[in-house]
Amino acid sequence: MKKLPLILLTAMLAASCNQDKIAFVDNTKLIKEYQEKIDLENKYKVKFEKFQQKLDSSSAVLQQEIQSFQNSAQKMSQNKAQEKYNELMQKRQQLAQQFQNEEQLLSQESGQAVDSLVKKVRTFVKDYGKKNGYTYILAENEGGNVFYGENSKDITADVLRSLNTAYKEEK
Repeated sequence: MKKLPLILLTAMLAASCNQDKIAFVDNTKLIKEYQEKIDLENKYKVKFEKFQQKLDSSSAVLQQEIQSFQNSAQKMSQNKAQEKYNELMQKRQQLAQQFQNEEQLLSQESGQAVDSLVKKVRTFVKDYGKKNGYTYILAENEGGNVFYGENSKDITADVLRSLNTAYKEEK
């Protein structure tokens, strides 16, 4: 009977020593400052600029054809002028459709790359938590999952540093 209080005291001490290790990361900052995300943005910025240049160039060529047609249309028969006009309008429509499809594909590709990157970061944070003995790593973002967090519990900089180091090693 005398051992019962000692056993209870030992159990309570053991339970109090086994507290959860909790921290949080600022999702917005983590993604925004992740070097792979910055590289990805730059890659797609270049792709969109090339796309825009191609669009501008093709539009300028078509506009020259239309201008040339307008200058020579008065010298053509009405049927020939109408035929050439229809041909140019069809070409304009095909060009617009082609560029709309290309833009849509580029946007989808970019979106998929960002989605993949976000999944990669989530997996990294999960693995980081396991490796460093965290019970929970909460996400702070503009939506307000964490309304307040003590600065000492913010591990965003540590996770970001580890994430960027891992990315450099992949390259």
